[in-house]
Amino acid sequence: MTEEAQLEAIESLRAGTAEEATTAVGRLLAVTEAAYERRAQLEQALKTRVAIEQAKGVLAERYGLGFDEAFELIRGAARSNRMKLHDLVLKIRPGESTPEELGSLVREDQPSRADV
Repeated sequence: MTEEAQLEAIESLRAGTAEEATTAVGRLLAVTEAAYERRAQLEQALKTRVAIEQAKGVLAERYGLGFDEAFELIRGAARSNRMKLHDLVLKIRPGESTPEELGSLVREDQPSRADV
């Protein structure tokens, strides 16, 4: 619902019938619910994005990869293992071994810096 529609709903509360007021309150409640849902979606998207960036950084540092290359590695491993990307990135942690889902995709000729 646009800001104009919200203002219209509020205005109808001021001068109108009980039926119009009921309709306006219903609209406002719908807008409020939609706003809360949107906020929750955005918060989840931000958390997921942060986790992905951290995992990319771990793999980039560990295997000397670029960030794009690290992301492609994660994405490929998630697809080949039929996992959600977010579930896989939560397994990638500094100081811990590389998850088995990624192990087969990391180039054998590229030693982990944790091994060096």
